[in-house]
Amino acid sequence: MSTAMDRLRKRADFLAAQRGARAHAGAFVLQSRDRGDAAGPRFGLTITKKVGTAVERNRIRRRLRAIVRQEGGGARAGFDYVVVARRDAINAPFAELAREFSRTLSRVHAADRRGRSGRAAPARTGDDRDER
Repeated sequence: MSTAMDRLRKRADFLAAQRGARAHAGAFVLQSRDRGDAAGPRFGLTITKKVGTAVERNRIRRRLRAIVRQEGGGARAGFDYVVVARRDAINAPFAELAREFSRTLSRVHAADRRGRSGRAAPARTGDDRDER
């Protein structure tokens, strides 16, 4: 993959990927969604304040961006991917992060083949929710 990657920028795209297929790794969770078009893959990163201080979050962000650029060649056209960082991403060896990213890419696409397309379900209104 080239050094420039297409980014997710809108909250709605992040939320749509959250409803799609996901694969867990020690240092992050990879969420994906099939947009159903032929455009190139897009990536987003999520690093919450629970992960650490601003300096730590920025270090994690830089490491994960480098992993996506290096290992993102397995990403499919027409898919959105969101990498949700965990605290372990700050100290994990770079080579291990790269292997985990490749594995999780394979797993989300295997889940997609099993029928979890990642396409959004219709929004539920207050009327059709179960009352408990």
